[in-house]
Amino acid sequence: MAEMFHRLAIASRQEAGCLGFDVHQGIEEPRRFFAYEQYRDQAALEAHQQTEYFRNIARGELMKAGMRLEGHRYHKLW
Repeated sequence: MAEMFHRLAIASRQEAGCLGFDVHQGIEEPRRFFAYEQYRDQAALEAHQQTEYFRNIARGELMKAGMRLEGHRYHKLW
């Protein structure tokens, strides 16, 4: 899982609309991962989700390997 997230993070960080892509691994539960992504705007996020590597890694490899995937979207307040 860590290697898959690493490849996704490296590629995502190269996108013009990506402001940040950080992956965290659980200390007590090393099989648990958390990805924190920031994009310039909704269009940048949508462009990210259309990339071949996103489809292959996030929608393919990670979903097959993970027991549970959930995503929540937030907007920055300050």
